[in-house]
Amino acid sequence: MDDCIFCKIVSGEIPFFKIYEDDKVLAFEDINPVSKGHTLVIPKRHAQDLWEISDEDLAAVLLASKKIARAIKKILNPIGVACLQLNGRGVNQMVMHYHLHLVPRSPEEPELMFTSWELRHGDMDLIKKTAELIASAI
Repeated sequence: MDDCIFCKIVSGEIPFFKIYEDDKVLAFEDINPVSKGHTLVIPKRHAQDLWEISDEDLAAVLLASKKIARAIKKILNPIGVACLQLNGRGVNQMVMHYHLHLVPRSPEEPELMFTSWELRHGDMDLIKKTAELIASAI
């Protein structure tokens, strides 16, 4: 994609801070990090989101993410790593190229807002009906 910033990173048109690369995946530091070590893991082949990415590229991103998360744990010793992936502008996906955020949290850093929400007991009938509808579409 000519106008995709991540495709431009893959092609070498834009500088970046590389963490990992193989034939299918590229990982680099986020230039707007939520925390120290915030890493983006992307497929080299353009796919806008989870609905478009091939199974092969998705598997490659997840396997690379596991390697990278281990390295983050070894070097930064976080108390946890959030894996966040957004799909569509309605959930604030900013770059329309599939990417997985690996966001470590150290003890000195504030709680990651997107990892903490109030648990509320759901409507079991509605949950059941929604599960049945989604399952029937698979």
